Amino acid sequence: MRARARKCDYDGGMADQGSTAVDESRHSDKPDDQPDDQPDDQPNDKHQQGERPHLGADAWGALLRVHAAVVPMLDRELQAARQLPLAWYDVLLELNSASGRRLRMSDLGAQVTLSRTRVSRLVDELGAAGLVIREANPDDRRSAYAVLTAQGRTALRGAAPVYLGGIRAHFADLLSARELRTIASALDRVVEHARRSGSAGGRDGRDGRAAGDG
Repeated sequence: MRARARKCDYDGGMADQGSTAVDESRHSDKPDDQPDDQPDDQPNDKHQQGERPHLGADAWGALLRVHAAVVPMLDRELQAARQLPLAWYDVLLELNSASGRRLRMSDLGAQVTLSRTRVSRLVDELGAAGLVIREANPDDRRSAYAVLTAQGRTALRGAAPVYLGGIRAHFADLLSARELRTIASALDRVVEHARRSGSAGGRDGRDGRAAGDG
């Protein structure tokens, strides 16, 4: 489950996975003229400053628990409805969003947070199913491209409503629109910090991870 919003092509159009087609007005608890970002942490409040380490650990633990609880449910639902593992869906989604619907194996591994060995195995599995092909890189014989096929796009379009429906049922519908906007904004700041830190450390600047070419 990815933190950033991505585009998913299905049913003849493009849908933003970051906004899961939830009716946010049912969840919003603020008047239309009230700003979303109301400060709830005063920097000079010594009591709140003392609480911050505990709040940070609690929030991090909750994030990990949500990931551990929801991701397996999405995986089960995708496999039951479309015979498509979540790991396959993630690869298809990244390729569909890429220029020319292709990515170097190294870039694909960084995008889906997989090791070189694991992403290579996944591409082989998707290739056997006819959803992805592997092409040599004419500019670098040491690397290769993973390329989305027409069959792969069809599989992605069929699976997208199941995936987005799972996000709504197990995540979005349990929170207000204001909470969803706050979570998205806060996590985007964390991701941006990780990207800057990773780039400064000489790693892949997009997400702070390094990966070898496939």
